[in-house]
Amino acid sequence: MIQSVERASRILAILGSGTPRLGVTEIAERAGLAKPTVHGLLRTLEKHDLVEQDADTGKYSLGPAVLLLGNAFLDGSELRARSLLWAESLAQRANEAVWVASLSGRRVIVLHHVFRPDNTVQILEVGAAIPWHACALGHAIVAYLPEAQRARALAGDLVPLTGRTKTTRAALSRALARVRRRGYAVEDQEAARAVSRDLGAGRGGVLLSALT
Repeated sequence: MIQSVERASRILAILGSGTPRLGVTEIAERAGLAKPTVHGLLRTLEKHDLVEQDADTGKYSLGPAVLLLGNAFLDGSELRARSLLWAESLAQRANEAVWVASLSGRRVIVLHHVFRPDNTVQILEVGAAIPWHACALGHAIVAYLPEAQRARALAGDLVPLTGRTKTTRAALSRALARVRRRGYAVEDQEAARAVSRDLGAGRGGVLLSALT
């Protein structure tokens, strides 16, 4: 492993963790690195537009090149390419929104999102990264993983996103067993507080969301 690349990757992950902007001291504390090291890495990343510095506060955020890389990842996804027409057709036939996603580490990445075919206001969620344990997308995928991979997913850090997020191995094991028995996953305000549910087809990680 190349140390400088590992450290730069760690900084990018910290900047992408949810806080809009962070100072050098904050980044150094979170990364466990010396401030001069972080400052030098940030300058290099800034030169390549991977991070940018706010002129008023001096704090850093992700730069536009990260978006270009993200778009390149989506464009290169075979799953996304193969599902485009199928997802559009399903949305029209079911009169519901459709998400196509894959598991990446401990998060589910939304690769494609087809809006529900009506006049309601909807937000495009392509590129969204959701902890697998907090959403029907994740349950539908993890439920059908080989037993060893499923055990590793259950053994990780399971942080609650709302008061309804399942965070214990026992509760999640029961939920995954229900997915395998029923053939679909159900989410009830586990990722965000809202009156909604996500219903999913198991093996492919293709989800149909139905508002209730």
